[in-house]
Amino acid sequence: MNERYHIGIPLFLFAAFTDAVDGSLARTRNQITDFGKLFDPLADKLLIGSMVVVLVLRNLQPVIGIAVLVTEVIFILSASIIRILGRVPQANIWGKIKMFLECLAVCVILLGLTFQNTFMFAAASWIFGAAIIFAFISLFFHGI
Repeated sequence: MNERYHIGIPLFLFAAFTDAVDGSLARTRNQITDFGKLFDPLADKLLIGSMVVVLVLRNLQPVIGIAVLVTEVIFILSASIIRILGRVPQANIWGKIKMFLECLAVCVILLGLTFQNTFMFAAASWIFGAAIIFAFISLFFHGI
């Protein structure tokens, strides 16, 4: 199998960047919709979840990948509960920090694979750990 992780870095960064630009444009133009509030976080979870399945479970300790995936499922379930209660879940700074850290960790893994640097895998593990902490802080502020 010929893995070209160096190609994955700009592609992943482009996907993450367009997601961030989309959210920024919606906020600055006052075009935030209930649809966007629900489906933008879902797109984030699909982006990170797919990277966890493809990269993390294969190159880091499986418990880290499973913890990230479980955290994302908890986010989806909490958003569903909030929606059932008649409210639309709101993004908060803690969730944005979580997403940034997850994207950073994925990039660090891709760099580690590109340059065959195992230290980067350890760094990515710690970054994912910090992301999980921010995920639970974010959930706390969602008010469930």
